Parts: sequence; structure tokens; C-alpha cells
Amino acid sequence: MPVTNTIDIFSTYTMMAVLEQITPETFFFKDRYFPTGEGDIFKSDEVLVEYRRGSRKMAAFVTPRIGAIPVERRGYEVHKYEPAYTGISHPITLDDLTKRGFGEALYYNSTPAQRALKLQKEDYADLDNRITRREEWMAVQTMINNACTMQEYYEDGTKGEKRYVQFFEGESSEHLYTTANKWNSDKGNIIGDVKVMCRLLSSRGLKAEDLIIGSDVSDVFCNNPAILKLLDANLKVNFGSIDEKIEYPGISTLGVLNFGGHRLKVWVADNTYEDEDGNDVPYFPADGAMVTFPGCGHLMYGQISQIPYDSIDFQTFAAKRVPNLFIDRKHSTRSLVLAARPLAAPKVYCPYIFADKVIG
Repeated sequence: MPVTNTIDIFSTYTMMAVLEQITPETFFFKDRYFPTGEGDIFKSDEVLVEYRRGSRKMAAFVTPRIGAIPVERRGYEVHKYEPAYTGISHPITLDDLTKRGFGEALYYNSTPAQRALKLQKEDYADLDNRITRREEWMAVQTMINNACTMQEYYEDGTKGEKRYVQFFEGESSEHLYTTANKWNSDKGNIIGDVKVMCRLLSSRGLKAEDLIIGSDVSDVFCNNPAILKLLDANLKVNFGSIDEKIEYPGISTLGVLNFGGHRLKVWVADNTYEDEDGNDVPYFPADGAMVTFPGCGHLMYGQISQIPYDSIDFQTFAAKRVPNLFIDRKHSTRSLVLAARPLAAPKVYCPYIFADKVIG
């Protein structure tokens, strides 16, 4: 009798392979500012966050006899954080396997097993997107607060432990900037404020490349007399041009503008998520503004320990997403579970300058 090799489609590693084939949704803050690189997935419950302060010190002139003057090594900070656990599931019941699926032909004779496989892939795509939206939220919270509060919940919806991480010392963070006047007031100075925000980054040895503004700020920005004057075709100053385009879902760009030599790509953030009460909430404050640069942070992941469907012992997996399967034989139900332990962190000290409530 010929030997056949069978694949257990519900083993953790097989399900992880299925996840790799799913095309993820694109998200602006997570993808542009907090990519996950080599070394960002940890085989431990805690992740190491380390960042340096920028330096602009010069080398000294020395006499030939001395040869070299020793300089102190640029210091960096190392912190350990335990990322919050994100775990969600989709139950598959007997009814799901017998009723017609969304978009399926009315008389298509798919078997319960075929429906289960189709639902498995659809459910994992949905669960993955839900976790990715949480990662997008974490990225934005980290940028506007230089910190992030993660509220954990129990299965029945009651609140559990609250985890808080901050990337500064003391009572306040150096990433905050307050405008002297609201940008929609007579004394508002958009160009002057953005220049100062750029210089704050430059003083740390960092190059400003992006200006992110909220949806309400965009209306004020595009109709500001000072900016319109600088955009006047009669001026021979290479300030730039406004050419609005949709780049990501809910994210548009106004083009590249010149703020005192700092050429910034201007982004309008209008992407939203649905909160627990079903309301649309903007990720980025509608009245906020931020100066930063791509790749200013990274998204790291801690390991997941669980008892897999095909085992009776705990196993540990180091990955962005770790799937599992629970079986309830009494009620003929199985639940697909997807877990992650992400943490968004800056790569250097305060790589963003945030101004809240720039309009009023």
C-alpha cells in the first residue's frame, strides 16, 4: 500500500503558514513609521527597547603628536517592557457550515468540510485585520503621547490589568510643542510654528521629512493666507505646490512644501476606527499637527505561550501572529484564535514633535 503524507491543517505551524498567505490591509502610521525589522520579534515575554539621544558634537583639532583625543561614547537607554496580550477568536458553529455563505451561489453544493476551510481563511483575515487596527492605534498613541496605555479585558468584557509604557523621564515629554496662537486666528503663524517644530528635531540631529495634520487642520491649512501667498505663482520662491492625493485609506497628501529649507511631505490623517460603542473615532486628533520622519519607530513582538490544538503541553512561539484552535465537542463548535503581543516604540529619543489643538 502506498504511503501518503497528510498535513494537519489545524497544527499551529500549518495555520501560521496560512496566515502568511493572507494579504494584510495597509495602515499609514504602522507601515510608514513603525515597521517591524530583523530582531524585533523576541523569544521572551519581555522586549528590549533601546534608543539613543541625537548628538551634534564636532571632532576636535589636535596636534600631530597627540594623534587622537578620546571622546565619550554616545549613551543610550535600554528598557524592558512586557507587551500586552491581544487575543481574539471566531467561533464556527454547525449552522455556519450548513447555511449558504456570503457571495456563494444559491445551489453551490459545498460540503461542511469545504465550508470550514473557507471560513477558516476568512476568519483569520478578519482577526488579523482587527489586531492590525490595534497596532495602528498603538503607533499613533505612541507618537502623540510618547507613551501608550494598554487596557486589558477579560472574556466577559470586564477590565483587567492596565499596562503603561512611556519613552521619557520625568513629568513631561520633550516631544510636545505649544503654538503661541491658534492657526485659525488672526495671529496664527503656521509656517513659523512648523519651522520651530523642524528645528526641535534638527537640534537632536534628526531630519524632519513629514508634516502630519488632522482633518480639521487641513481646511485651515489650505485656506491660510500666508501659505496661499507663498504658493502664488508670481513668487520666485520654491515653496512647493498643493496637489491632494489619496495615498492610504483615510490618508491623503497635499504634496511637498518648503518650510524654511525643511522640505516636508504634508499628510492629512482622516482614518478612523470603530470603538466599543460603535462610534467612528479618528486615530489622529483632528486638531493636531506633528513633524517627524519615516521609520522613526518600530513595532516589536513578544512570544506567545499556549497549548496548541495538536498537543497536551505548553509550547512557545515567537511570531507576529500565533493561531490556535479550541474545540467544544458538546456544542459542536470550534473557535479559531489569533494572538499577538505587539509594542510600538521609538528608535531614537523623541523622533517626533507633536502640537495638540493647533486650531480652536
